[in-house]
Parts: sequence; C-alpha cells; structure tokens
Amino acid sequence: MRLGVSTLFCIGDRFSEVVKRLWVVDVEHLEVVDEWPHEFNDYRVNLIKRIVDERGLSLSIHAPFADVNIASISPIMRNSALRRLKRSMKFSARLNPTVWVFHSGVRSPISGMLSNIDWKLNLNSIRELLHEAKKYDLKIAIENLPESSAFLVRGVEDFEKLYEDLDLDGSNLGIAFDVGHSNIGGYIDEFMEKFGERIVHVHIHDNDGKMDSHLGIGSGSINWIRVVDSLKKMNYRSVLVIESIRDVEESIKRVKKLIQH
Repeated sequence: MRLGVSTLFCIGDRFSEVVKRLWVVDVEHLEVVDEWPHEFNDYRVNLIKRIVDERGLSLSIHAPFADVNIASISPIMRNSALRRLKRSMKFSARLNPTVWVFHSGVRSPISGMLSNIDWKLNLNSIRELLHEAKKYDLKIAIENLPESSAFLVRGVEDFEKLYEDLDLDGSNLGIAFDVGHSNIGGYIDEFMEKFGERIVHVHIHDNDGKMDSHLGIGSGSINWIRVVDSLKKMNYRSVLVIESIRDVEESIKRVKKLIQH
C-alpha cells in the first residue's frame, strides 16, 4: 500500500500556498480536490502535472461535490451538476489519474411523494458519467457517504442495491471506500467483507462514530491497526489517502508506522 494525502486539508488556502505544501509533503501519492477555490483550469492542471512528474508521485482526483447533485429532480440543476462533473473529467484526463472519485446524488425532500424518483435519476446520471469516462479511458469510483447524510448511496444496503440496479454497467464502477464515513454507520468490517473486490481506492480520517469531523488519524474511535490489517488480508495494493483536515503531518507519520506494522 502507498500513502497519499488529499488537498482537502488546505481547501481554504490560496492555490499558491497549496502548491508550496504539495512540493514538500512526505507522501507517495496526491489526491487533488477539483473544488472552488481550486477549481481546475489550464494553469492549475499544468502546475499539478509538473509537481507530480517532478516528484514521481501518483495522483487521484476528487470530483467537485459542493452543491453538486446528480439526482436533483430539477432537470436544470441536474444537468448543471453533470456539466460540472464532465468538465472535471476532461481536465482530470490530462493528469492521467489512478482514479476519479465522485459522490452520489442527494435525496429530495419530496422523493417519497414521487416514487423515489431521485434513485432512478441517480442511476441514470451514474450511467452517463460511466459513458463519459470511457471517452477519456478514465477509471471512476463512487464514495460511500455517512449514514447521517442525505446522500443516496451510503452504506452496505445502498451499495448492494446500486450494483444490482446498474447490472452490467456497474462492472466499470469502482468503490472509493471511506473508512471515516463507514465508522459513523458502524459497518467498516462488513463493507470490506462484502465489497473488497470492488474497492479500488481508500480514504482515511478519524471521528467519534457520530460526526463526520475528518480528524487526524488516531484522534477518534477507529481501530486503525485492525483496518490496515484487514486491508492487507484482502490484498489491497493501492493507495491510502489521508483526508484529515487537521494534524496532517502527525497522521502521515502514524499511518506510515501502521503500514510497516
């Protein structure tokens, strides 16, 4: 397993400051969040490519997620979200990432009165994203979200239904397993057991099992020795991306020790 870090921890900084951090952070992999105020453009993509190439790093991209709802029951809002994500894919393809990670759509307050139409729209949008990804030979993966959220695809049952409904289309859709999010639902072990073969990417951050606080590794209730051991047993060989928003340097040191354990 290789160790990476997400730019989520510096999302509020100027892009010039982010660049300075990326030159020196002691990891083998970077995950860049294509989100305002760091939204991809020609200049930023070229600069990211330079950092990755000169440092010999692998790279993943986290798709935009703020106000992006691919299951919106409003065609205008849904199409706007898809356009934004397709723009991200186009720029991301120039960086040759290992994976492009995205979120499912969000449940509508009136979904129950409309035969759960948002689930159907979510499926249609995911199929559209999979089709778009083929144009760029881009590997994409959907992330599990906290059970306490309004996202449509969160825990074990949601993912079982998702892949059942996608049928053959789901064969090209990987999973970005977020350990912190699964801790809130209490299904870390079950998720890895059921979807181990589909997990192509892993996000790690800590919490108390109630709030999605993205704490530093070791600052919450997650048993990280058990998590890393389980990943090793399922022969996971890709990257662990630290998504903590504080204590990032300390988290890097702790995870390195866990990997070597």
